[in-house]
Amino acid sequence: MSSMAKMLILTGVFFIAAGLLLFLFGKIPGMGKLPGDILIKDKDGNHVFYFPIVTCIIVSVLLSLFFSLFNSK
Repeated sequence: MSSMAKMLILTGVFFIAAGLLLFLFGKIPGMGKLPGDILIKDKDGNHVFYFPIVTCIIVSVLLSLFFSLFNSK
């Protein structure tokens, strides 16, 4: 089996496991409301802009570590 096929299978298994965890446990505590996440509301409360920059950075680092573990030859 080629390395690309293995990577796709591992990626699929990862997404299935992540989906099952979110389905069983709901929201991950603390994620999405970290210091540094941007939340802007207007005065009326009708419009909200939310950009979880710190959450995105943490998820990116965790995914990079995960993929680097399985990318070693």
